Amino acid sequence: MKDNGKVDLSLMDPIFEQYRDQPGKLIPILQKTQATYGWLPGEALQLIADRLDTALSKVYGVATFYSQFYLEPRGEHELYLCDGTACHVKGTPRLVKAIKDEFGINPGETTDDGQLTMELVYCLGSCALAPVVVINDKVYGRMNPQKAVQLLERLE
Repeated sequence: MKDNGKVDLSLMDPIFEQYRDQPGKLIPILQKTQATYGWLPGEALQLIADRLDTALSKVYGVATFYSQFYLEPRGEHELYLCDGTACHVKGTPRLVKAIKDEFGINPGETTDDGQLTMELVYCLGSCALAPVVVINDKVYGRMNPQKAVQLLERLE
């Protein structure tokens, strides 16, 4: 994806071809771009603006409006901590503290080594299992700080 610190923009060619004649193609192009790179590099956003003949500010506006898009690289492993009412009351703040203490990141951040990104979400729909975390798309319920840290340490 990157070559000597530069984003390989040739990976975008099939995306533009796929959506060439489709109206309203900005969001699908952003989605495919993120699926390709794991995030939305600035160089790719500029190319999208150029190819769609639209202002870069419009592309950034859409990319920053929707929470599904990321303008920074994501970690190899993604951790989502539910902080809905049930999870919050049953211990999500303790989970956040334990992960911050162990890995040095706050919600919305990625470790310096690029291994882990932590996100806080406001309902995962599993209130009976509170507090709930999702690690790499796998749901873990009735989580406690020690168990969360152990699960994350096993990923490395």
